[in-house]
Amino acid sequence: MSKIEVNTIDTQCGTALQVGCTNTTTIGLGKSGDTITVPAGATIQNLGTATGFGGSGVVSWETASIKTTGFTAVTGTGYFCNTTGGSFTVTLPLSPTAGDVVGVADYAQNFATANLILGRNGSNIGGQSENGTISTQGVAVTLVYVDATKGWIVTDSGLQSYAPGALFMTGSVSGACNTLVTDGDYKVATFLGPGTFTVCSVGNPAGSDAVDYLVIAGGGGAGDNGGGGGGAGGYREATTTYSPVPAVASTSQLAVTATGYPITIGAGGAGGCSPTNGVNGSPTTFSSITSAGGGYGITNANPPCVGGTGGSGGGSRAVNPAQAGNTPPVSPPQGNPGGAGLIAACTASGGGGAGGAGGDTPTLPGGNPAQIGGQGGIGLDSSITGSVVARASGATGGGCRGVPGVTFPSPPGGAGNGGTGGGAGGTNGTANTGGGGGGGGNYNPHTGGIGGSGIVIIRYKFQ
Repeated sequence: MSKIEVNTIDTQCGTALQVGCTNTTTIGLGKSGDTITVPAGATIQNLGTATGFGGSGVVSWETASIKTTGFTAVTGTGYFCNTTGGSFTVTLPLSPTAGDVVGVADYAQNFATANLILGRNGSNIGGQSENGTISTQGVAVTLVYVDATKGWIVTDSGLQSYAPGALFMTGSVSGACNTLVTDGDYKVATFLGPGTFTVCSVGNPAGSDAVDYLVIAGGGGAGDNGGGGGGAGGYREATTTYSPVPAVASTSQLAVTATGYPITIGAGGAGGCSPTNGVNGSPTTFSSITSAGGGYGITNANPPCVGGTGGSGGGSRAVNPAQAGNTPPVSPPQGNPGGAGLIAACTASGGGGAGGAGGDTPTLPGGNPAQIGGQGGIGLDSSITGSVVARASGATGGGCRGVPGVTFPSPPGGAGNGGTGGGAGGTNGTANTGGGGGGGGNYNPHTGGIGGSGIVIIRYKFQ
């Protein structure tokens, strides 16, 4: 076998040496039927334009120039097309031969907004004498010319979504006093009143396609005249992206879709004024999550002296059992029972809180009444906003006139304090905490406190 070793193959301009000769003749390598072998370990480096290599249905993708305006495609080449500046036309090769191939891909994920047009340039596309339109976001398409009847046929297509990276959710809020703020890589939507949380676009599991939430209902109103403390509004939370995590919280986020979610914020229940009991708080809703209003506290003037059931139960009087929280039942539970009435006295028990039951009617050694109201159940701390805040505590029951000026304070979490026996009504729960209203004292004025209104907070990853 003969062997020729050279550094460069060039065309011949003529038989004699010519100064300034420009070589434009095509160089042939082998003849028809020959096999050209590139040995193992060798590299073919293309410093020019490669054409004609796509006859087998494979294209060489051009990465040096992203196409943003109309152009004519060369067979064997694939093009990344960016239509963010507007729709344009890729003109397919003129007079193609069987096996010619062209590829196009959506560089900016924008074909659905601004279409890419395939100009047929005299040939059919899929058997139709019409230009083609590509309108699928993120698609890449390979076309092979088959014959004059069918022309260019799509042989391969795929979406970037088949191999997605991290895609993140985007959202917005509406309604007065409602906000959307940033906490690191997260957005936090806070609803103090009614409105709509709109998921503008959903990401994917590698980014975000679900939300954490805190949904608290309105706290229960308290009874008057030594009345029971109002129970906290139902407390439901999903915590996966922050800490601390309350024991009652779910560890499963709520999956969402690209739609608007109406938000309802429950009002606090009204306080009782003799001879009426307090009133249960109103429910708060977000999507499939509903928290029940807090149970009312009982009044001294309305036998049988039992508080109301609800998200957390309200306080009772006389000898009566604790009233249930987590009503209707959900898992994890949304609240706790109110306190029990243990003695026939002019005081009442505390309302239940999100973190614990309300205190029973207190007694002194020997069974004598302590004549101060039972303490409210504790609330829960949440850092869904990025800061730790206590919410949804139960309220203390009202005190008796025999011990003026003395009562337990309600625990942190927005509940009102019970009124004393020295002539003080119960105080109101704090707005947007779901805290119960404080029980009225057993001396004029002795009205029960109003429950605090509810709140919805939604947290999602946006970057």
